[in-house]
Amino acid sequence: MNRQDLLFIACIAVFLFPFFTIDAVLNAYISFNATHGMVAAFIKFAILSTTGELIGLRIATGKYIKPGFGILPRAIVWGFLGLGINAAMIVFSSGVPVFLQYMGISNAPEIFTGNVSLEKLFIAFTVSVFMNTIFGPVFMTLHKITDTHILNNGGTIKGFLRPIKMGEIIRNLNWDVQWNFVFKKTIPLFWFPAHTITFMLPGNMRVLCAALLGVVLGVLLAIAARKN
Repeated sequence: MNRQDLLFIACIAVFLFPFFTIDAVLNAYISFNATHGMVAAFIKFAILSTTGELIGLRIATGKYIKPGFGILPRAIVWGFLGLGINAAMIVFSSGVPVFLQYMGISNAPEIFTGNVSLEKLFIAFTVSVFMNTIFGPVFMTLHKITDTHILNNGGTIKGFLRPIKMGEIIRNLNWDVQWNFVFKKTIPLFWFPAHTITFMLPGNMRVLCAALLGVVLGVLLAIAARKN
């Protein structure tokens, strides 16, 4: 651990310190999250998931900052991806229990919103499997496309605002890594259990937990980059 690591950790500690020590700050966050859920999701993913990418960059290159990496464009992308993730979590956490009830598990929606139990764990796992199987690959591919677009345009805001060359980027993606590592390994081995735990939490804590998982995603992206 060198000086830049200590500085990075210190910055995170300073940012988080008020939430753990000042009740007014924590209460303001809880209130804002309750009344402006989508805006809060944008901010949480923009900050936390971008931080995860910086950690991934540190793992891959030894540095937190690299010319052309595009921290601000990535934060903007993560903010909008956070809106999609928040919407997906609402849709799947509402719809899958209803589907399970349709399939014969009586009171599945009530069990899912109730106390911790084996039945709730099973429903949370099922919600996670549905979301990560249906929504996950689309989300991950879209993120890879925007990531490539940012890098191809030098990480600048001006370059980021240029039209995305979807066809060209999709053709040139490393589908071997995307399929054999990102889809086949990270989804069942990490995201299934990680989001099962997320869906066991109260509804107002799920998006924050999902955003914190963005830190882990940064590490996974670094591993995928090395596989490239």
